[in-house]
Amino acid sequence: MTNTARTILITGAAGHLGRAVAARAHAQGARLLLLDRDAGALQRAYGDAEGQVAADLLDRAALAAALAPQIERAGRVDTLLHIAGGFRMGEAVHETSAGNWDFLMDLNARSFVNVAAVLVPHLLAHGGGRIVTVGAGAALRGGAQMGAYAASKSALIRLTESMSAELKGRGVNVNCVLPSIIDTPDNRAAMPAADAAQWVHPDALADVMLFLASDAARAVHGAAIPVSGLV
Repeated sequence: MTNTARTILITGAAGHLGRAVAARAHAQGARLLLLDRDAGALQRAYGDAEGQVAADLLDRAALAAALAPQIERAGRVDTLLHIAGGFRMGEAVHETSAGNWDFLMDLNARSFVNVAAVLVPHLLAHGGGRIVTVGAGAALRGGAQMGAYAASKSALIRLTESMSAELKGRGVNVNCVLPSIIDTPDNRAAMPAADAAQWVHPDALADVMLFLASDAARAVHGAAIPVSGLV
């Protein structure tokens, strides 16, 4: 089944994966709320399309205020696709700075806690919904100079699993995808010698996320699904 007639909130909507997911969801007939902290990036990505929300996921009160009129206009939100997050190489664990640790934990874990605090009560009040987060295959095992990143994405996976345990009896499915390297211009620039054909195309990852957001995945709870391409 598709996501026809559903309203989907996409965080990180102005990024490469966010745009791919939005295009796939729109093609399925979903109504979109497109959230990113950069209003200019949203405008460049979506022109004058309705449902654009510029808000900082690290400011819970401002996020709630920015979303409220959009949710009221839409009537309800059925699905959260939480894409906001990011990667940064770091130091050795024993050299990890407080700034780098806080940056990655905020970006990849706290952002989800804040958007969940705003949206989950709405989902429960309207009979349930779907939540899909974007973890990382790299979070399953630590790597050199990746301790803070792996920890932050692992925290997101554990938050996803915990939320699933809390909400699966209340009509909310919560699941996670674990991509390897996503084929984006930024990753191609960072790794010019790599074979990008082995990576995960954003459209392919979008397909998995939208499956998890659909009624076809109604029996799936707390899953962390690897989406690794040929890596």
